[in-house]
Amino acid sequence: MLREAAQEESAEAPSGLKSYDLYIAGKDVAGDGWVYTVSGRSLLEDVFTSVSLKRSLEQDPESEAAKHPYVVGRCAIADDASIDLATQAAAAAAADWQAVPLERRMKLGTRFREELIKHEDEFLRMLVAESHPVKLARWELSCLLQIYSPGSLRWYDKQMRVEKEYNGRRLILHRQPDGVVAFNPPQNAPLPSAALCVLALMAGNAVVVRAPRSIALSTMWLLRDIVAPLLEEFDAPPGVLNAVCSNPKQTMDRWIADPLINDIFYIGGSQEGLRFEQQCVAHGKKPILELAGNDGIVVWKDADVKWAAEAITEAFYGSGQICMVPNYVLAHPDVAEALIAEVKKQVKGIKPGLPEEEDVLLSPVRRSERFFRLLRQALDNGAELVTGGNRTEVDGTVSETGVFLQPTVVRVDGLDRARTYDVVREETFFPLVPIVVAERDHDDAMLESFLQFVNSNDYGLRNSLWSRSDHVVETFVRRTVNGGLLKVNDSHIGFLPYLPSHGGTGRTGGAFGEANYPMLKTSHVQGVSIARDVSPYDAVFGA
Repeated sequence: MLREAAQEESAEAPSGLKSYDLYIAGKDVAGDGWVYTVSGRSLLEDVFTSVSLKRSLEQDPESEAAKHPYVVGRCAIADDASIDLATQAAAAAAADWQAVPLERRMKLGTRFREELIKHEDEFLRMLVAESHPVKLARWELSCLLQIYSPGSLRWYDKQMRVEKEYNGRRLILHRQPDGVVAFNPPQNAPLPSAALCVLALMAGNAVVVRAPRSIALSTMWLLRDIVAPLLEEFDAPPGVLNAVCSNPKQTMDRWIADPLINDIFYIGGSQEGLRFEQQCVAHGKKPILELAGNDGIVVWKDADVKWAAEAITEAFYGSGQICMVPNYVLAHPDVAEALIAEVKKQVKGIKPGLPEEEDVLLSPVRRSERFFRLLRQALDNGAELVTGGNRTEVDGTVSETGVFLQPTVVRVDGLDRARTYDVVREETFFPLVPIVVAERDHDDAMLESFLQFVNSNDYGLRNSLWSRSDHVVETFVRRTVNGGLLKVNDSHIGFLPYLPSHGGTGRTGGAFGEANYPMLKTSHVQGVSIARDVSPYDAVFGA
């Protein structure tokens, strides 16, 4: 039997330490032990102490190590019983929450945005504590502010319900909630991913969110300190929101088997995600997938080289460990030399450092073996190293033991052979970008080959185009069928109202992949006809 946290006899959290129990059915519930978050700064400042603290706390969660200033918070761990209890609480609350009028549920999005702005400083502190450079943390916040912007909310509202009059009938097309939606945020961006659950709540669903066990603090803060009080403000039934910190396989296995779960929002790697999709379908559940991305930027011969290079260097933000950064470039041969020179110049401004430093855009890379394997394969296959290729220390000094990787660019000549390079074909998730210089041909043939290359990508998250030609732009807009988003002469990773922040085709979104609007993905269309004085016989055969 689970106990409310107030009844738990374990030691209280040390002063100043953020401490979160499980959140189930509107109550804080004691878990089965604790996981602790050690600040990202500590791994760069004193790695020995940081690792020692983690090891001590893993062996004894109640040890004196919890009082060290590097330790910033702790979250209770869920066992099987509490995972199931959270699902049951959501199922019990779903019908009452669905009955709340859509107009009132939509206001939750407005209030959520207001609270994010109000708590901006704490939002940033939470992400910096989890090793997100503060500059990128602001970008992550900008994503949520656009998702929940007034214009975006109006657009969602229009998609959720339409009414028409027709021959004595009131016709309604509306979207009804799926029921209980389970969320599985990723380790690299748990807080902003968990924030998407508010859209599922607005659609009328009850939700269960799994905070990643290895990095749970920011997710639990968002759900417990921001979203839960808002739901109380809206008089939502207890159980509409539930948050547990738990092991991924343990939780996924229970969610798959539990008939009370309707949808599972899964964010993770492609191979695992596509297998997970099959399991969901076999168990009668809707899989909503946000998997890997292998985004491309096409640079046509008339592109603004300086700005195109700026967009390309977004590939190195967060050391490339963001699914929606560009992963490869296709360059027209007329502009290739100037483009490569400009990228090489701009890369010098992408620096490592402590996460709270304003000009830092690189993050530590813990396991870099695959980076060097991909780079070596590319060079052995004939690619040319343009810049980078080494480990560095936090100050940028090249070092065999450094925890950062230099922004690395390689040149690959020819579209025909480009996909024989793993660095082109696959998402690398490292600060490693190939610039593929196309074979020279007449422009119509080259435009066709660029389109074919983009559309044949196994992944399909975002694509970008840089060109001043109306013909080239319109051709790409009309004929690019791969991906959830196409950006033209713009930031590849920037967010805009109305347009999706997530979603894609192929190995990014699975068999049902498309632009991902969570409010629409966690609901389904239902048609309604309300007739007045209509003969059923006449309706079928005519008057």
